[in-house]
Amino acid sequence: MVDPANLFAIVMMATVTYLARIGGYILLRNRSLGPRAMAVLEAAPGCVLISVIAPVFVSDRPADLLALALTVVAATRLPLLATVIVGVGSAALLRHWFA
Repeated sequence: MVDPANLFAIVMMATVTYLARIGGYILLRNRSLGPRAMAVLEAAPGCVLISVIAPVFVSDRPADLLALALTVVAATRLPLLATVIVGVGSAALLRHWFA
């Protein structure tokens, strides 16, 4: 059985995520965005990915540093989704092997 507090937290996180996603559509439904705004919105996924990966640059764990190197190489040759899969997969495997 799921603890009620955990279930409440999950439901609230799902609600906030949904509202954040639908909020942009509601606020901008009758507007056209300029080229600068479109460029910012297109760059956002990369910024989020970098904010997740950046702390690894100062890591002292060899598994994380090696996974970072593999991810950087993948980013130069593969599309974004494949790069994310390589990064997450290599980090998981290397952490398992080096632990």
